[in-house]
Amino acid sequence: MLRGYEGVRYISDKQMIIFDIGSAYTKFGYAGEASPRGIIRTEVRCPESKKIRRIIDHTNVEDLYQLLVEFLHLLFFKYVVVSPKDARILLLESPLAVTSFRDTLAKVMFKHFEVGSILFLPSHLATISTLGIDTALVLDVGYQEATLIPIFEGIPVLKAWQALPLSGQVVHENLRRYFNDISNDIDLSEKMLEDIKVRTCFITTLERSAKLGTKDAPTPPPDVTYPGVKRILIPGEIREKAFEILWERDNDNLSLPTMILDAIVKCPLDMRRVLAENIILVGGTTMAKGFASRLKSELLALIESDLYKSKLKIESFKFHTAPSKPNYTAWLGGAIFGTTDLPLRCLTKEIYLKTNRVPDWSSLIDNQKDETSYEV
Repeated sequence: MLRGYEGVRYISDKQMIIFDIGSAYTKFGYAGEASPRGIIRTEVRCPESKKIRRIIDHTNVEDLYQLLVEFLHLLFFKYVVVSPKDARILLLESPLAVTSFRDTLAKVMFKHFEVGSILFLPSHLATISTLGIDTALVLDVGYQEATLIPIFEGIPVLKAWQALPLSGQVVHENLRRYFNDISNDIDLSEKMLEDIKVRTCFITTLERSAKLGTKDAPTPPPDVTYPGVKRILIPGEIREKAFEILWERDNDNLSLPTMILDAIVKCPLDMRRVLAENIILVGGTTMAKGFASRLKSELLALIESDLYKSKLKIESFKFHTAPSKPNYTAWLGGAIFGTTDLPLRCLTKEIYLKTNRVPDWSSLIDNQKDETSYEV
């Protein structure tokens, strides 16, 4: 007779495992659950050098393969605690992700760990399923980049996609630059910069931002002390200015707010108002204090500017609140999809070993219909 915990593990083994492998963090858990079992850094200790390396810092495809082998071994046997052989996996991925990463990940899963099947699910589509809607403008601001894809009636409008390197990594570099200007003795690691950003920094209002660096500059917020082995004083000016780089326009006049407006302009007229009233923010960077309110203020100011006044006739923007934290909303969408039975969408181990490639939705070869399937 099975013990209680053995019965639970037996049931769990039959469930689909959900992986959301991000640039900075990886979320993992089982289908049908309300939150991931855990969130860990996407890094692993290299067996050769014994140094901790991030997956995004790979030098070539071979190096990526070895890093993924070590990282997935850690995921399966330390965190998920399930045998990968013949397991059913759901992988969340961005439609704009690098193909080589996707192919290498599938190769590691099928050939090294011999998983049973993989379901590749676009993260932007998974996000809207958490709200039960089929039309939305999904802005994902993660660690490496910000990506935006409009979705109308469940179909991604790929001609209107937007991507910019405005993300958590840029904020970290901005913080490091500020601290280097203050003192050369402060050497902060990536983890410390992230901790300082989350604990002490915030996004100021549009009105205060316009006055920063001028003669009428407002009184800066109070300084705070970051605790640790070496206590660091965080000036109020740095706390307020850390996220300003996300709103500054580059040489092409692009920023996070212009991404949304440019995407709406590229969509047909009948979609524009609906998309503007169904904006979803996902990704860890969007959890910063004041992000949504500042974004809305920037959008309302831009829509009245000469740049967009003649192009768009939109008066309001509305944001959805997902039933989870923005950093794992996409994972929750994957957990919802994982409870459905979609065998035709899964890439099985037998098919992969036969073809030795991952089907691509943009390839005509993978979208040809079998002539024998037509009814006479």
